[in-house]
Amino acid sequence: MSPAATLAEGAATPNAGVGNAATGAAAQRPSRARGPSPWLRWGLITLALGFMLLFLLLPLAAVFAEALRKGWGAYWRALQEPDAWSAIRLTLIIAAIAVPLNLVFGVAAAWAIAKYEFRGKAFLTTLVDLPFSVSPVVAGLIYVLVFGAQGWLGPWLAEHDIQIIFAVPGIVLATVFVTLPFIARELIPLMQAQGSDEEQAAIVLGATGWQTFWHVTLPNIKWALIYGVILCNARAMGEFGAVSVVSGHIRGQTNTMPLHVEILYNEYQSVAAFAVASLLALLALVTLVVQSTVHWLHERELKAAAQRPADQPGRPEESHP
Repeated sequence: MSPAATLAEGAATPNAGVGNAATGAAAQRPSRARGPSPWLRWGLITLALGFMLLFLLLPLAAVFAEALRKGWGAYWRALQEPDAWSAIRLTLIIAAIAVPLNLVFGVAAAWAIAKYEFRGKAFLTTLVDLPFSVSPVVAGLIYVLVFGAQGWLGPWLAEHDIQIIFAVPGIVLATVFVTLPFIARELIPLMQAQGSDEEQAAIVLGATGWQTFWHVTLPNIKWALIYGVILCNARAMGEFGAVSVVSGHIRGQTNTMPLHVEILYNEYQSVAAFAVASLLALLALVTLVVQSTVHWLHERELKAAAQRPADQPGRPEESHP
């Protein structure tokens, strides 16, 4: 190679290096990600708000407007009727029985499914989800076929003067069935994500089973447990299909609030029907407020745990599924 060619190649080399460096810098420079357009964002917000207004707020406002159409006097008289008080009392009693039963079952089922491996685990998980896939009317019919007068256990129950169908026990059974998955389904994913390391460590340190549950497991699942109880209680008070099949619609005895609303409406007592329905709506709003309060307390506790200094570790809180 001639000296002139060598000098030309040497002169071109720095420029090539600069070009390569510029290309590498351009490749490493982060590109500005383009977010969704404002039109799309506001369009989605408008669609969501319109949907809530049309299918939630307007029907709710219509219930209260119809309940107060003839004034507060007619409203209070409708709620003071003996049959209305009986329906309100029965609804609260059913919820007070069904929710604790599902609380015990939900915690036990979630603990067994999430913490242990055993034969039949998949079958138990399927049974927990069964009420989600079965119509409430079918669930009520099942109890009629088992405990009714012509059912499998009907003759034996009649001989011993035990009445389940068309009585409070049947309503309790139907309500427990339809509300069974709510607490368990809130706890199972959370407990599976947490694992069993803390429980095993507590047992190794000498803790009993109850001590492990109260001091290790329960603090880790408390928020999900409260949320599941709220959902279970809301469904127990508002259940209609299964309770309608097993109650017999006996006024003053086996009618819950949803059933009482149906009877009043079918008798063209619209103001009284909407008055009781407004009470159900108020209970739903109270449930929503309690749920929002629980969520706010949970978020505040998570933020406090995140801001805690590293040299003062606390118990890690669970994240809601």
